[in-house]
Amino acid sequence: MTAFPRYAIYYAADADSALSRFGAELLGYDAHSGNELPFPEDARRVAPDWRDVSADPRKYGFHATLKAPMALTSGKTEAELAAACATFAARPRRIPVIRPVVDSISGFIAVIPAEPVDALQQLAADCARDFDAFRAALTADDRARRKPEKLSERQRDYLDRWGYPYVMEEFRFHMTLTGRLDAERRGPIIEMLRQRFVTLHLATLAINRIALFKQDDTTARFRIIGEWPLTR
Repeated sequence: MTAFPRYAIYYAADADSALSRFGAELLGYDAHSGNELPFPEDARRVAPDWRDVSADPRKYGFHATLKAPMALTSGKTEAELAAACATFAARPRRIPVIRPVVDSISGFIAVIPAEPVDALQQLAADCARDFDAFRAALTADDRARRKPEKLSERQRDYLDRWGYPYVMEEFRFHMTLTGRLDAERRGPIIEMLRQRFVTLHLATLAINRIALFKQDDTTARFRIIGEWPLTR
């Protein structure tokens, strides 16, 4: 059985940014404030069931995973994790800059990099390693929910080593906007999302901050409890 609360280290755009508003409005939830938001009319027009289409990512808030949700291991505290986030962010590093686009990834629609960025892969790998001391071991149920039989051998190894299969070489940055959709449904929804995204005039995006998200229990959504700018 999953232990709570759970914590995650994510990239989340600044609360006042156009990107943050874009994602929060489409998900109908702002992880910065914890407030519910009305869905945009164009989303509801293209997909009258938009509440269902966006239900899965709504649980987590608009974000990109850097360290996947985890319960704290015995002896570790929320305050210690927050302090580790501050220490991590203060360490000088190359700040990743991506060219963001809206596209599909494994059947989901998300904001993703148009091309790979080495510094972004490094940032994600650093997060996977540096925060792993805080992670409680996966329970058998948690491991089963990852459907290890459908993962590659390397992904299964990473699941057992890091508690999450999509780390290191398997990491793909994505800020999810929908649940999994079949190809026929994805077409018009991607077009609507691209039309909305282009109005942001976001030619590049610096992945220049980390946020600590917390989920209190199985029915709760994740919310942001701390944010730290990364140091160049």
